[in-house]
Amino acid sequence: MKRIGVLTSGGDNPGLNPCIRAVVRMGLHLGLEVMGIRRGYAGLVDGEMDTMDARSVGGIIGHGGTILGTARCPEFREVKGRREALRTLNRFGIDGLVVIGGNGSLAGAQALWEMDFPTIGVPSTIDNDVNGTDISVGVDTALNTILDAIDKIKDTASSHNRAFLIETMGRNSGYLALASGIAGGAEMVLCPEVDTQFEAVTDMIDKAYVLGKSHCIIVVAEGWKPGAQALIDHLRERKDTLGFSVRVTHLGHVQRGGSPSAFDRILATRLGAAAVQHLLDGKAGHIVGWVQSKTQLITLEEAISFHKAYSQDLWELAEIMAK
Repeated sequence: MKRIGVLTSGGDNPGLNPCIRAVVRMGLHLGLEVMGIRRGYAGLVDGEMDTMDARSVGGIIGHGGTILGTARCPEFREVKGRREALRTLNRFGIDGLVVIGGNGSLAGAQALWEMDFPTIGVPSTIDNDVNGTDISVGVDTALNTILDAIDKIKDTASSHNRAFLIETMGRNSGYLALASGIAGGAEMVLCPEVDTQFEAVTDMIDKAYVLGKSHCIIVVAEGWKPGAQALIDHLRERKDTLGFSVRVTHLGHVQRGGSPSAFDRILATRLGAAAVQHLLDGKAGHIVGWVQSKTQLITLEEAISFHKAYSQDLWELAEIMAK
């Protein structure tokens, strides 16, 4: 193996640049040429790539987003698109590929592996729902961004005796809401994985008011049904009996940006470097996960076989801590 490629795909997060940097510098250290593929699988299909050296990734470890860019690529979901991608890889003389991304991106890596192209994955998604890793690149920074917002909102909520709904990202996964709710001392967390009725929310807000609390913080994952907007409409209809006035904050894409935390920089560096080493050692067809504080391989097939379930232990802990 003489030349490898690296791409970032799917949603961006603050840990992608440190991971790109690690792939490039470890590749160079091992005597490989490294090609940076732009715009994920879309750039792979279209042949958008450049040779990268140590200076190409200089100074990016503290930057959010991805210097390689990312994009959706419906063409890659079809056999024709994947064949074009494979043709591009062969045309540029690339012998192996590192894919940094979440479940969809890793499914793409598996598709290339099934076409006999050496591919290895690094889990990177703020949903933290990739099977085979305790935590994915970008999660820690996103959590700290949410926590900072919760702390600030709690200050104003206490000043005005208000209840706040704080909506986090997480269409299918409630991990961000659950973990930030515990860390932020929220009174309630609403996740897609758990069916919570409106009345349970109004009862909790009423209880918090009667207990004499100065605020009530509810963290809502965007994928919770029937949704934060429907809930706020319901609560406003009950405003005369709730005690607290109610406000809502949608954190949105602020959760994807910002300088990566120290933990994310180190995690991304370790996983990215390990991915290159394993690729060179003939361990393609895997992802490099982080399990019990060390790197661990799991097959791409296993990694994408299902989305990692939310933690029942964390859910029970959140309920206890909210009392």
